[in-house]
Amino acid sequence: MSAMYLYLIGGLVILLVCGDFLVRGAASLATRYGISPLLIALTIVAFGTSAPELLVSVRAALAGAPGIALGNVVGSNVANILLILGLPALILPIACTGRTVPHNMIIMMAASVLLIVLCFVGTLGVWQGVLLLSLLVAYLVYSGWDARMHPYDPPPLAAGEDAIPAPAPPSDSFSAETAAHDLPHGDVKPLNLSRRIIAAKILFGIAGLPIGAHLVVDGGTEIAHAFGVSDAVIGLSLIAVGTSLPELATSVMAVFRRNDDVVVGNIIGSNIMNILAILGVTALIAPLPVAPDFLSFHLWVMLGAVVMLLPMAMTGGKVGRIAGAVFLSAYGAYLYAMFAFGHVNGVV
Repeated sequence: MSAMYLYLIGGLVILLVCGDFLVRGAASLATRYGISPLLIALTIVAFGTSAPELLVSVRAALAGAPGIALGNVVGSNVANILLILGLPALILPIACTGRTVPHNMIIMMAASVLLIVLCFVGTLGVWQGVLLLSLLVAYLVYSGWDARMHPYDPPPLAAGEDAIPAPAPPSDSFSAETAAHDLPHGDVKPLNLSRRIIAAKILFGIAGLPIGAHLVVDGGTEIAHAFGVSDAVIGLSLIAVGTSLPELATSVMAVFRRNDDVVVGNIIGSNIMNILAILGVTALIAPLPVAPDFLSFHLWVMLGAVVMLLPMAMTGGKVGRIAGAVFLSAYGAYLYAMFAFGHVNGVV
């Protein structure tokens, strides 16, 4: 049993580190070749921080644990809003003022409702996967068009007036590689990483993610079986939080820099990617039967979390400390309800 805990912890650490390398490498690549920062935020960064969910869900589906595959996505979307947004809001209030926030919020709401409808129809299979991936392509095309139409509008990864100054020339204790991972912020001029360093970061992230996913799924499944806890509950809680660690790290760093668009944009983009990309790909690989507890409880919690964020995102309001405390309390209540009433055979 101790080996399973080591697998789980080691896998989560690998996912976090390699996911971070993949995001930083992809963002440096986009910056080097002049791709819009808005497109980076809504696609590369969002997908990069969701890469652990993708690998875990695919691995779980192939291993015959569909509860982890679906639970990982639903649980991550709940955690992204209630935990990943709630925790930084306790540090400093987060403003939802980006130009793209309202219509991307609507897209996230629509994707969440669509997922619920598809789950009520039945098992998520090939045609559902094709539908979700087709909508993903449409979303990416729309994001690219929007970026071209508004090249000077502050995107989710652009800093506001409080942007940090350009880094000083690297010294012996602070290398160019370390300094250059940050994304462009307004007038900040990022250091120009070489193609080798960028390629190394991306390859390291891509190579390490499957290893981390393998360890997480194997460790989580064995622990679930040993304690009589369903695969779905493990996927909805421990693994969901673990694979959301890249979003948490990004959000906490961004809130300290007062770059609120990073926090909100990354969360909304990641949730959209989780539904359209991750479930789309996973459903094409293996069918995902939907357990009754998803239909009666977990999917509605996911939708409820979206509704909690909706007023602030649509009006340009702030997620303040009180709202952050409410979000965290709601997440704690969700975990309590799941383990208190639904840990045996996944019945809620």
